[in-house]
Amino acid sequence: MSDTGGSSQHGQESTEPEAVLRAKYLDYCSAQVADLLLLLSPDEIYVLAQEAHRKGGRPGELSYGRMVQLATASLSRKAALPPFDVWAEDYQRNPERYDAYLMGLWRSDVEPGGGS
Repeated sequence: MSDTGGSSQHGQESTEPEAVLRAKYLDYCSAQVADLLLLLSPDEIYVLAQEAHRKGGRPGELSYGRMVQLATASLSRKAALPPFDVWAEDYQRNPERYDAYLMGLWRSDVEPGGGS
């Protein structure tokens, strides 16, 4: 991968630094998991969280925030997301295919001032 930054225009390959690609990959994966989480009912989130809580061997009740964290972690493990190297290769060839799914969180990892 190249360390020269660059924006891609429709039909041209992207040549972004690996740090930017990794930040975008995490943003993409986060967006995919968030979409899955939004499809779940509160009852489904509860069931996922309780299963994860029991597997972790932790006693006690869960707060709603902790339930969402556990359900998110569970979905992250179960989601069919591509490994970074596969995703990065495809992203470099077709960035426009993925850019619509990015939430913009990647900017805070690579831009001065958090992309604000």
